[in-house]
Amino acid sequence: MSLEFRGLLDMLVACLLFSAMSLCVFALSRDPEPVDAPVVGLIRVSVNLVLVLMHALPRGECRLLWGDMRPALWLRGFFGGASLLLSFLSIERIGPGESGFLTATSGLFIAILSPMLTGHSQKLLDWVAISGGLIGLYLLMQPGSGSEDLSGRWMGLCSGFLAALAYLMVSRSARSNPPLTVVFYFCLLALLIHFLWLTQTALGWPKNPRHFLMAVGAGLLGSLAQFFLTRAYQRASAVRVSAIGYLAPLLSLGLSSWVFGIRPGQEALVGSAMILLAGVLLPLVVELRAARKAGDQGPSPRQ
Repeated sequence: MSLEFRGLLDMLVACLLFSAMSLCVFALSRDPEPVDAPVVGLIRVSVNLVLVLMHALPRGECRLLWGDMRPALWLRGFFGGASLLLSFLSIERIGPGESGFLTATSGLFIAILSPMLTGHSQKLLDWVAISGGLIGLYLLMQPGSGSEDLSGRWMGLCSGFLAALAYLMVSRSARSNPPLTVVFYFCLLALLIHFLWLTQTALGWPKNPRHFLMAVGAGLLGSLAQFFLTRAYQRASAVRVSAIGYLAPLLSLGLSSWVFGIRPGQEALVGSAMILLAGVLLPLVVELRAARKAGDQGPSPRQ
C-alpha cells in the first residue's frame, strides 16, 4: 500500500471523526439551554492541547513539540485557529447547511493556490474531483434556501480560504516535523485566538455537567480527527485529500438523519452521490490503479 493511499485512508477516518464531532455540536445547539458555538470551539481546542501534552510530557518530548519552528508551523496554527472560529460563528449566523458548503470551498482554494505555495501542478482529475465535489455539496447543503445574513456567508467563505492556507502550510512543514508538532501549533494558536475573542464578547458557558461532557466529547473526537487529517496532508496530495474531505458533510447528513430523524430530500441524495463519485471514489480508484501499475513494473534496476 503506497504512502499516498494511506494518506487518503487517514482522511476517511478524519471525516468520520469530524462528523461525530459535528453531531455533538449540533446536539448542543438544539438544547433548550444551548451552548454558544465559540465556547464549544474553545473547549475542543483545549482538550486537543491537553491530549498533546499528555502524550509528549511523559516521554520527555517537549522539544519535539516545537519542531524546527519554521514560519509554516506558526502560519498553520494561525490560519487553522482563525478558520475554526469563523466556521463556528458562521454556523451560528446561517446554520450548518450553508456554512458547511462555504467552508468546503477550501478544496477549490487549495487547487488554485497549491501550484504557487507547494510547487505541485494540478492534473485534470484533481479539478474534476474538486468541481464535482463542490457541485455535490451545493445540492446537498442547498445554500440558496438558507439565511440572508451576508456577514455569516462571508465568515463561512473566509473560513474555507483560511482552512486551505492552513492545509497547505501542513504540506510545507511535513518534511521536517511529525504530525504531533503540527497539531501542537494549531492548538496553541487556536487557543489564543479563541481566548482573545471570548474576552471581547459575553457568551454562555455549559450550565450543567451534561453540556460540559458533550463539549469535551466533541473535543476528543476533534482531536483524533485533527491528528488523522494532519497525517493525511503529510502523506498524500493536498488536492486529493481535500476532495476526500467532502465525505465529512455527507457522513454528518447520515448521522443527523439517524439520530435526529432529519430526512434528506431528492437534491441532497443526488449531491451525496456526486460527492461519493467525484470526491471519494475517483481519487481512491486512481490511486489504486497507480499502485497496481507500479507493482506490475517491479522495482527499478540499480544503476
